[in-house]
Amino acid sequence: MQSTVLSFANMHHHGELFANVLRARRDSFILKRSWDLPETMGMEYDQYDTPASRYVAVHDDTGRVLAGARLTPTTARCGIYSYMVRDAQNGLLDSIPQDLLYDDAPVDESVWEVTRGFIGDDVPTNVRLRVRLLLTGQIVKAGRELCASRMVALLPSNWTRWSKRAALDLSPAGRVMNMGGIEYQAVWFNLADKLH
Repeated sequence: MQSTVLSFANMHHHGELFANVLRARRDSFILKRSWDLPETMGMEYDQYDTPASRYVAVHDDTGRVLAGARLTPTTARCGIYSYMVRDAQNGLLDSIPQDLLYDDAPVDESVWEVTRGFIGDDVPTNVRLRVRLLLTGQIVKAGRELCASRMVALLPSNWTRWSKRAALDLSPAGRVMNMGGIEYQAVWFNLADKLH
């Protein structure tokens, strides 16, 4: 098992891995959760899948994706869109409540967003924690390499159960809300003490 951070600049070095991330996202969000999201050729995507974003993939040697997440700078712009949390707060997304954050969504070079995080349903129970730790560890490492001091993420509201095991400095950024039948919460990843 390994982890890779993909970008539009390096994805050509990793064969089908980027497409496999989008396929795994389709399995997780469209097939399993029945979310109404865009898809084509068996891949899920949205307006935030641009060259501004990075993609963390936990995968095996064959390129089978076990888990993943998307990282987007809070300074991103593409047409009328910026990043998911801010656009939800600004009323551009019907599927996410506008009051998801306690404060205004930041636009700051040192703050990145984490969305579309998932662990594949077919990942066996006995390795799920290891996969989660590798995923979150790579998210933190990528954030550090991107000079992020913190990240805002939409996570299932049970994040408190596993965040201490992952040695993450997480705190609530907003209220618990039901999205597609799952309780989610916006959370801050504090990376300031990890930027050395």
